[in-house]
Amino acid sequence: MNKRVNATIQVALVEDDDGVRANLARMIDSAPGFHCQGSYANGHAALQNIPASRPDVVLMDINMPGMLGTECVRRLKTVAPDIPVLMLTVYDDSEQVFKSLMAGATGYLLKRTPKDKLLEAIREINSGGAPMSRQIARRVVQYFQSIDQAPAARSAPEVGTLTEREGQVLKHLSQGYAYKEIAGLMNISFETVRTYVRSIYEKLHVHSRTAATLKYLGR
Repeated sequence: MNKRVNATIQVALVEDDDGVRANLARMIDSAPGFHCQGSYANGHAALQNIPASRPDVVLMDINMPGMLGTECVRRLKTVAPDIPVLMLTVYDDSEQVFKSLMAGATGYLLKRTPKDKLLEAIREINSGGAPMSRQIARRVVQYFQSIDQAPAARSAPEVGTLTEREGQVLKHLSQGYAYKEIAGLMNISFETVRTYVRSIYEKLHVHSRTAATLKYLGR
């Protein structure tokens, strides 16, 4: 769990559009408990500064000149694997989602996400979660199911080691529900959801929602 969960969340922005970057910075700085630690117009500048500045969360665009956001994530993860990256982009096609998550992104949201939902996602990723809208989660599932024409394989054998409740949590995770939403659906606390997720990751030998979803889908 991130060490600064109960303190001000330090956020770094990587976005080539000056107006969008400025608006995001203002939004973050105006929200209690958040601070825009740095903003970068391209991947090269981000890679030069983020590993040393150690933000709690990075918001990353995809379509940037010189270096795509997916490549920036991949390179950042080689030098600072513990810094979570939340993709924030206009792209909602399955391939871009898949590439981002496989590059090491922890979550994926669209730029049209409302302010309160975005701030909630930043809190979630800072607490060890992996925020992803249900719309995006469905596209991830559709992507894996369309890789070939054959029906999806059974879930990985490790999925069979989960308890019934853990299995329910994993199903909701694969559908893109946030921890808070899962808590409501299952009538349990947020912390209980986190406990289940930690157990799921341990039993499946994974470290992210994406990897857990792959196991669930048998990929």
